[in-house]
Amino acid sequence: MEPLKHECGVALVRLLKPSSYYEEKYGDARWGLDKMYLLMEKQHNRGQEGAGIACLKLDVRPGEEYMFRERAEGSGAITEIFSAASSNPDFNGDIFLGHLRYSTTGKSGLQYVHPFLRRNNWRSRNLAFCGNFNITNVDEVFADLTSNGQHPRRYADTYIMLEQMGHRLDMEVERVYRQCREEGLDAADITEQIEDRIDLANVLRQCSPTWDGGYAVCGMTGSGESFALRDTSGIRPAFWYADDEVVVIASERPVIQTVFNISIDRVNELKPGQAIIIGKHGNFRLEQINAPKANSACSFERIYFSRGSDRDIYRERKRLGENLVPAVLESIDGDIDHSVISFIPNTAEVAFYGLLEGMEKYLDQLKIKQIEALGHKPDHKELESILSRRIRSEKVAIKDIKLRTFITEGKSRDSLAAHVYDVTYGSIEAGQDNLIVIDDSIVRGTTLKQSIIRILDRLSPKKIIILSSSPQVRYPDYYGIDMSSLDQFIAFKAAMSLLRRRGMEEVITKAYDLAVSQLGERNPRNPVKLIYEPFTDREISLEIARLLTPEDIATPVEIIYQDLPGLHDACPDNPGDWYFSGDYPTPGGMRMVNRAFVEYMKNAKI
Repeated sequence: MEPLKHECGVALVRLLKPSSYYEEKYGDARWGLDKMYLLMEKQHNRGQEGAGIACLKLDVRPGEEYMFRERAEGSGAITEIFSAASSNPDFNGDIFLGHLRYSTTGKSGLQYVHPFLRRNNWRSRNLAFCGNFNITNVDEVFADLTSNGQHPRRYADTYIMLEQMGHRLDMEVERVYRQCREEGLDAADITEQIEDRIDLANVLRQCSPTWDGGYAVCGMTGSGESFALRDTSGIRPAFWYADDEVVVIASERPVIQTVFNISIDRVNELKPGQAIIIGKHGNFRLEQINAPKANSACSFERIYFSRGSDRDIYRERKRLGENLVPAVLESIDGDIDHSVISFIPNTAEVAFYGLLEGMEKYLDQLKIKQIEALGHKPDHKELESILSRRIRSEKVAIKDIKLRTFITEGKSRDSLAAHVYDVTYGSIEAGQDNLIVIDDSIVRGTTLKQSIIRILDRLSPKKIIILSSSPQVRYPDYYGIDMSSLDQFIAFKAAMSLLRRRGMEEVITKAYDLAVSQLGERNPRNPVKLIYEPFTDREISLEIARLLTPEDIATPVEIIYQDLPGLHDACPDNPGDWYFSGDYPTPGGMRMVNRAFVEYMKNAKI
């Protein structure tokens, strides 16, 4: 599918031993930095616009720096920051905080690359902060800050969350300070006691209840406390591992398994609303910061951009492919002998294996029925005729990764884009074979229309059937993936097209009026559901196929999407499906979709 800007990734490494320990045991005093590099490199799929790391050194004398940071932009950011860090002795530290960035707000520049730092002359008031998130109620959090007399310098969710946490951290320090004064301690002792007694759970409980959105955030203070916190609906993932040498936090489970060579059962998932808090001296605990809500762990994350080497994700992606078998058989009228199965490289390869296995199971049942129907003991020739039938699969589509569309002018660029994919000529029988290809998702459909359908048509198949292992993406996301406007979704365009073609514009007006009337409400309904309500999934799929098939393509094209029951069957532990169902798990999501539809209507030519 066409590339989406989507997720971010986080990583935290807290060493529990002095550097001399790792040098003696592993022959590397910078063992922690190396582990952080591997954690980030193996999560590069989660962010390719920028990367940053922060490092904290404990037990540093006054007058010496103790918190360090490197950030860079671009696809080579990981290499750049670790090249700088590895040559800098200051990065031989005790705590490492890392971030991989994909922008979800359209804002770019080094100033938006995490981790963010909030500096202070007291170590305990210094804060480094990063996260995988998008907050839907930045205006409310901003108002909370300004009501306290603060004057934030930027209106961005990360910066505002940093300042909010910093403010609550200051209050926590003040709480411990007053406690120590009441105990009669002097200034030097008070500083040490503050660092020992500070409780980040108090900080998180004071600020995180105001955050509406999906998030997995990490941070550390200058005095050595660190934490990770997950949103109450479990939208964004976070995993942790601990032994007597290290505490690790990351966005992806398999990267922890690989980097530390441990079994899956030793990696723990942070629960919704839960935080892991690591004290100054390396002691850690789990705290339920906010009451968990209904599980809304993101399903699209599993389908599209999570690391596919995870055991469960691999199984889920295969299941998504297998669940499409009945729809495929209906589309080809059961003619498996004249059908070839393939996939769009490389995003749908695992779903392809699942589809292939499902088709083979179906064929095995056919063979059994054929043999049983013979009514006599079959001879060798009869058995060979039945058993020789195979599900045909080929690598039909090839992505030319070396091709780059440097020309920016419209028609010239479109011409080049159409050749990003190539085909394997002779892989099907022209005019006889159905060609079935599976993709992980079809969101905008741009690549299909500009390239893939045209390329596949060169093989002259009897029929082109394009499968999507995900359901129709109908609604924007506001929890971390850069899909915030309605007009980019081919499913939405198809539904609007059907309404206009059938003279049902009153439905559009009704949805718009509802959206406008709800703009000031705290718990609105989703007005965009009205746009889809008159149509079946199949009607919308047929219209999508019509919109995406170039006029000069004579081959019939059918597009088949996964349905919601098939999604939930494949991903039972990740029921968050607001992209497909419009059922946003937080009020902020509902408010944002109302605003998005109003904005669309203002800009659309109705």
